[in-house]
Amino acid sequence: MKKYFNLFDFSQKVDYKIEILSGLTVALALVPEAVAFSLIAGLSPLTGLYAAFTIGLITSILGGRPGMISGATGAIAVVIVALAKSHGVEYVFATVVLAGLLQIIAGLLRLGKFIRLVPHPVMFGFVNGLAVVIFLSQLDQFKVKDGAGALQWMEGSALYLMLGLVLLTMLIIWGLPKLTKAVPASLTAILAVFGIVSFFGLDTVTVGDIASIEGGFPPFHLPEVPFTMETLVIIFPYALIVAGVGLIESLLTLNLIDEITETRGWGNKEAVAQGIANFVTGIFSGMGGCAMIGQSLINISAGARARLSGIVASVMLLIFVMYGSALIEKVPMAALTGLMIMVAIGTFEWVSVKAFNKMPKHDILVMVLVMLVTIFLHNLALAVLIGVIISALVFAWESAKRIRARKRVDEQGVKHYEIYGPLFFGSTTAFAEKFDVLNDPDEVIIDFKESRIADMSAIEAVNKITERYAKVGKKVHLRHLSGDCRRLLKNADSLIDVNIVEDPTYKVLVDSE
Repeated sequence: MKKYFNLFDFSQKVDYKIEILSGLTVALALVPEAVAFSLIAGLSPLTGLYAAFTIGLITSILGGRPGMISGATGAIAVVIVALAKSHGVEYVFATVVLAGLLQIIAGLLRLGKFIRLVPHPVMFGFVNGLAVVIFLSQLDQFKVKDGAGALQWMEGSALYLMLGLVLLTMLIIWGLPKLTKAVPASLTAILAVFGIVSFFGLDTVTVGDIASIEGGFPPFHLPEVPFTMETLVIIFPYALIVAGVGLIESLLTLNLIDEITETRGWGNKEAVAQGIANFVTGIFSGMGGCAMIGQSLINISAGARARLSGIVASVMLLIFVMYGSALIEKVPMAALTGLMIMVAIGTFEWVSVKAFNKMPKHDILVMVLVMLVTIFLHNLALAVLIGVIISALVFAWESAKRIRARKRVDEQGVKHYEIYGPLFFGSTTAFAEKFDVLNDPDEVIIDFKESRIADMSAIEAVNKITERYAKVGKKVHLRHLSGDCRRLLKNADSLIDVNIVEDPTYKVLVDSE
């Protein structure tokens, strides 16, 4: 339990300047994202901003990955949009509260370790797909509404100005670290573009053109829904998906940051923190959320490694909402667009492109499929789930082909089958084909020393092969079986005449978990 209560590592060396400046940069980047995700979900912009504050603050303090940023996300917005339209915002709040409880339970049950089952090609596909999604989402900033309210691509001077400011932002973010790392390049780029637009009075799209961010402290508000079984039936499916999507995206982001920083976070601790954060934001008028890979990468790339940057980002976001909305609404969207495009470029795993021709074909298929599902469906949980399932099926298929049998007849005329490879549901057919029951001698030994019986399908396969020998009046000796397998085989009526020989020097190894 020490990891759950040891919140701050005071032995960690913290660069306070980097942490504070990085937190400020993240806060500026959080504003348009939170507003945009609120609008996607069909909710007020403040619901996204409140969620970004409460979730960001709580996970920064309690989470299992210092430096990771959480808040309102597009993945959650996509899940709850249908509920918001059909039943209203109060049911969304109730769903977020229930999702938080489910995430807390998942963390306490230590289910976060199952993220280990996500193969590397799935990680590549997830990250690359998310990078493309981040990039494509920025293209909307190059559109304006026409007289009918429909979005149209910018033209003429407005387009050139937007492109120029975006490219200037990207150039500063790319080039400044080559000159100095004293200040975060992202914050410098935002301030430089903001200064140029203000000084020259350039007419370009600002944060305020999207929506007003003016508000107060998140109000305490219990969801006004009937506490009935009917309500639970309505919100539970959404809550389950929100909890699952939130945990998958958060734990995958945690793993990604672990790789970048070469440190280790705690998945179960993060799951509990995400649950507490969603529970709290649900009763403080927030739309729910999870880890934000884009903002997390902004934070990590700026050099932040401690919890302070996330705390500063959350607090500054609230200050923007309560006191600085007039100033923040003047920040050019071009600066934030350039920042997010650079995040997308940095997020993409370019090494996966270089290794494309060197990877196994099934790994390429998994990576591309996860990318496509992420890009076109924006459903990260579904993309990862599909990737894991396909990878598992491929692994099962490859493992099924590894079953082997070495055959020999000893001096006494007894035939030995020495089985190699795993025996499980996928390899039972190949296992059965190894035996020549009719032509074998009257006594046969099947040795499983170099094999492993993995499931009930495998046990049934052994039952069937011994039945075949019993029907033609031949004796079978089974060697080197685990205790569980021996008990199951001995209890089978068809195996009464089977002589099970146990080697006392053979020990079955059992996993610790």
